[in-house]
Amino acid sequence: MATPTEKRRRLRAGLASGRLQRLPGAFSPLAAKAAADHGFDGVYVSGAALAADLALPDIGLTTLTEVAGRGGQIARATDLPTLIDADTGFGEVSNVARTIASFEDAGLAGCHLEDQVNPKRCGHLDGKQVVPAAEMVRRVAAAVKARTDPGFVVCARTDARAIEGLDAAIDRAKAYVDAGADMVFPEAMRDEAEFAAFRAAVDVPLLANMTEFGASPNLTARQLEDLGYNLVIWPVSSLRAAMGAVDELFAALRSEGTQASVVDRMQTRARLYDLVDYASYNEFDQELFNFDVPGGHHE
Repeated sequence: MATPTEKRRRLRAGLASGRLQRLPGAFSPLAAKAAADHGFDGVYVSGAALAADLALPDIGLTTLTEVAGRGGQIARATDLPTLIDADTGFGEVSNVARTIASFEDAGLAGCHLEDQVNPKRCGHLDGKQVVPAAEMVRRVAAAVKARTDPGFVVCARTDARAIEGLDAAIDRAKAYVDAGADMVFPEAMRDEAEFAAFRAAVDVPLLANMTEFGASPNLTARQLEDLGYNLVIWPVSSLRAAMGAVDELFAALRSEGTQASVVDRMQTRARLYDLVDYASYNEFDQELFNFDVPGGHHE
């Protein structure tokens, strides 16, 4: 298994490669295994997906302990670097420092912090509010100072586009870079031209959020790479797909009394066993317990 330090180096190398890093959201360790099996560059842990999985809205209700714990389970499942959503840092500036320590301990490769007020809300909802830029600068500086592994990636997200406009969002991003942010996440861009404007104005790697049902157009990985973006996330897509299938199953069970009509769309037992790697566990057992007790049952 790759160490957390190796995963962080891998993420940074990917960001510097000139090739778009593709990170689908994984709501569970098993989903992360599937992302790795399909050849993605990394895994993303969405705060919105994690909250939804707990049957909560994305309005800052989850705790650092919950997020770091689940993030660590997902990060440990694969050799891929895992980027996690830190919301507003789970409190004030001193809380941000503790958040970074917790994420490093959990084996995560990086996180993004945002400039919304605390508690935050989903970045694609109306009614968002942002803190003064100087307060977010302190958050970013605290995160950078708190990390013990310089490879841990600190990404600054700005939600200012919807509130203060594009130019103000770009000015904020530049201030966050000056404070030490390794990457910038411009949230809820309205069109391709706005994504391009951010790329023209900001020198560090940029993250694009391609969530469905949001404010941004659904650009392809090729389009984003051509725009010069370094990393793309599809944060809640896997959870939405999975829960869509769960709803179909439950509707069938309720109306038909059997799962027969949806079995052909289920993950097979063989595929599940492949993802969790039953074979290697069996080999591990054989190596450790490949002996017979002398004398059998007669002693």
